[in-house]
Amino acid sequence: MPKPYVVEAYNTAKQSENKMHDDTVARRFGFSGGLVPGVDVYAYMTHVPVAHWGRDFLARGTVDCRLLKPVYDGETATVTAAERDGGLDLVVTSRGETCATGHASLPDGPAALPDWAASGAAAAASARPPADEISLKTGTWLGIKPFETLADWAETYLKDVRETEPLYRREGLVHPGQILRAMNWALSHNVVLGPWIHVGSIVQNLAIAPLGKPLTARALVTGNYDRKGHRFVELDGLVLAGGMPVARVAHTAIYQPRQAVAA
Repeated sequence: MPKPYVVEAYNTAKQSENKMHDDTVARRFGFSGGLVPGVDVYAYMTHVPVAHWGRDFLARGTVDCRLLKPVYDGETATVTAAERDGGLDLVVTSRGETCATGHASLPDGPAALPDWAASGAAAAASARPPADEISLKTGTWLGIKPFETLADWAETYLKDVRETEPLYRREGLVHPGQILRAMNWALSHNVVLGPWIHVGSIVQNLAIAPLGKPLTARALVTGNYDRKGHRFVELDGLVLAGGMPVARVAHTAIYQPRQAVAA
């Protein structure tokens, strides 16, 4: 059974446009402080399957991640794993609470690309309208501004997410947490968002992403709906490194929390 992985959580997004990571704003939404980004909680989770399967997981592994409760800056987050059905059930705990759950697996072979993969990346919007049922309507395509994956950027990120796996530095690889962040950019590069919350992702790795290849993405809005007063958006996206698909992601976020809708 894989060993538990313990991280001192760090809020990498204190200066983000998403003020759900700001202590003062997050408290107005009922939280104890600014939220550690969900993509970074996912990054903590991926340490265990990478330690378990190595490079193979980065090339073709999958994670179904559900973000249930916040992880806060400076608190201890512990990732535990239990073997099930050839994969790993993952749990992130902090403050004695379950904050995230997931299941990681390693398929025997590479996943098939979606039919629209040949169209490659998409451009970000030239102007960002407010996020709503129109700007994020089902069937809308979203892109991101290409992002250069430089060595100093990668080193800063590894330190920020407290990554101890040596593979990334040794081989010059993009961390899966930064690959998933591209799906957040698919939203923030195209619409103006208020405080918002990433609640889950299903990630299918397609290839290892080497440093030095710019990240781009193409994402289709597959859902925009109300649930218990929150406005949710769902994306089906493809992240590319230097034009090569490296991950397919089903990404879910609350883009308008009910507290903001009621305000």
